[in-house]
Amino acid sequence: MVNIDTDFYSHDRPEHPLLPEDRPRGGGPRAPVAHSRLWIACAIVIAFVLVALVGIVLFP
Repeated sequence: MVNIDTDFYSHDRPEHPLLPEDRPRGGGPRAPVAHSRLWIACAIVIAFVLVALVGIVLFP
């Protein structure tokens, strides 16, 4: 008698069906976190505040 369940599930699988993890659980090298957008936004806000303060001080 042929086992139909194992034949059904194994006939189209590759020889080595293990796939690499799509979200590895650490251990490997990590890319540095870039916060360039945060610094640019802070610089723009500080520039507007300085322009407003200089305008108030020079033209009371």
